[in-house]
Amino acid sequence: MDSGQTTRPVIVWFRDDLRLADHPALHAAQELGQPIVAVYVLDEESPGVRLLGGAARWWLNQSLKSLAASLEALGGRLILRRGAAGPIIAALAEQTQASAVFWNRRYGGAERTVDTAIKTALRSSGVDAHSFAGSLLFEPWTIQTGQGGSYSVFTPFWRACTASAPPRAPYPAPTSVSAFTGELPSNELDTWNLEPTEPDWAGGLRDAWTPGEASAQNLLHIFLAESLTHYGEKRDEPAQNATSRLSPHLRWGEISPYQVWAATEEAKRNLTGPALASATRFLTEIGWREFACHVLFYAPELATKNLRPAFDAFPWPPLDRDVLLAWQQGRTGFALVDAGMRELWRTGSMHNRVRMVTASFLIKNLLIDWREGEQWFWDTLVDADGASNPFGWQWVAGSGADAAPYFRIFNPELQANKFDPNEQYIRENVPEYGTDAYPAPVVDLGETRRAALAAYEHVKAPTAS
Repeated sequence: MDSGQTTRPVIVWFRDDLRLADHPALHAAQELGQPIVAVYVLDEESPGVRLLGGAARWWLNQSLKSLAASLEALGGRLILRRGAAGPIIAALAEQTQASAVFWNRRYGGAERTVDTAIKTALRSSGVDAHSFAGSLLFEPWTIQTGQGGSYSVFTPFWRACTASAPPRAPYPAPTSVSAFTGELPSNELDTWNLEPTEPDWAGGLRDAWTPGEASAQNLLHIFLAESLTHYGEKRDEPAQNATSRLSPHLRWGEISPYQVWAATEEAKRNLTGPALASATRFLTEIGWREFACHVLFYAPELATKNLRPAFDAFPWPPLDRDVLLAWQQGRTGFALVDAGMRELWRTGSMHNRVRMVTASFLIKNLLIDWREGEQWFWDTLVDADGASNPFGWQWVAGSGADAAPYFRIFNPELQANKFDPNEQYIRENVPEYGTDAYPAPVVDLGETRRAALAAYEHVKAPTAS
């Protein structure tokens, strides 16, 4: 190493935590007072690691640009590498003669396998390796049932979380970063081809979103000031500006749940009555994100395997790809479903209530396997998350972690009447609605509901001996 520095550096490995404030791994490295090697590895090679969808790749590209600029403003530098994380981190530690590698933990099965192997290899070669809690308020192994197992129902899970020690205070952002000054090659971000080119379908994403840490903080500030007090009342109405829009920023770690929690708790101090209940409801939604990760930790095959084994008996009919395509393109003839699917394609996001309606329609009315929908959302959502995305799909399907003893079916027409009574959301996203250009319904809701309930009897029926 010919760097002009005698102090061995610390590698901070960024992953789903693309921020500088409240970054436990970076904070711990800064505390040591050693030079920092900040690195992001685009790992598309380690076994079991799920490849990012198109919308997620677009977001990642913007977020890495933002993080690199933030580091440079403080005197640091973001190193980019592409390949299997294990060999890359090992080589980087050797090349820089690093004394330690720090990172914030991940909770998917494949990711934990990668991280454990890297930690073991580094320590065996004399390099300290340490991981930190930066992405969850309550780590899965710290919240267990009285019998020492995992929770399968949200309410008791969240009760146990909120009865435990409160989340720590967020760490401050560094005011400067002492960068490693040795020769250290880095990939050029543009060579990763994360942005779509021909065709360039990301124009709507660019219009709808500004990835990055500063944007996340701005959205949180606006939400707390303008929407928190009526969140509980209006959160299910897609035409209302009542949600925080923080989901993709949380998914990419541009803001931490600790920051959201602390800021919301501060805002709650001045609230009473319905406004206070509304703020508490918002924090409960943060709890659902925690629960999804909790479930993934104990069921790493959540995206491909029914959490409830009994659901394996569900008799999915042969896939009709034309009908699936109509759903994907928002041409089903059911206005709320079509509005949601078009919002998704245009902006890379969809209102949460409408996500449930579109998912229910695919599974219960089109009788298409939930995994087809989960994969489409994985490819088109900017907040596609390895826990929340399959968790949500299994929750709607009835195959996942769920307290409900019935087969949940959302009627898209009743949902539209209830949550978009003035058709504002529908008309914003389906301009031809109400004209001859709008397609006829692809199915009959009553008939398909009865067919879905009949199919569900196979799940409930006892196995023949």
